[in-house]
Amino acid sequence: MPTDGSDEAPRLIGTRCSDSGTYFFPPERVMSRAPGFADSELVDVELSTRGRLWSYTDANYQPPEPYIPVTDPHVPFAIAAVELDQERLVVMGQVVAGVAVDDLTVGMEMELVLDTLYTEADPESVGDEIEYVIWKWRPIESGTTAESDGSTTNGGE
Repeated sequence: MPTDGSDEAPRLIGTRCSDSGTYFFPPERVMSRAPGFADSELVDVELSTRGRLWSYTDANYQPPEPYIPVTDPHVPFAIAAVELDQERLVVMGQVVAGVAVDDLTVGMEMELVLDTLYTEADPESVGDEIEYVIWKWRPIESGTTAESDGSTTNGGE
């Protein structure tokens, strides 16, 4: 669920070529990259929040800038490439903390979640902080059920 307290499930915004039906993420703003459809209209779309793990690896090294280290020293984390259910588009992203590459299996179901990337002091308000969020992938455990709005429920989460 979003960290802003809303009930709305997080969504990534991509674009779709109106003539070929090809999806792009991040959104394409110049022209469709679908062969033969450069002049087609690009339409913003909300992408699926679920998919299947297509590939994965771990980041045993601290990525270079503009990556902002959250821990010092660097703590390795898993990176997932997830094929979205409806679009058949592969989207990469970090896997939630506590899930290592040994916990992942190609083909397992994954869901999009939001997580805090980092916080910093708000320069316009003493004592307040600005929270920066990022999307991550989380494995869907057995027993997880999809609600009508596309969100999930899971035991104690």
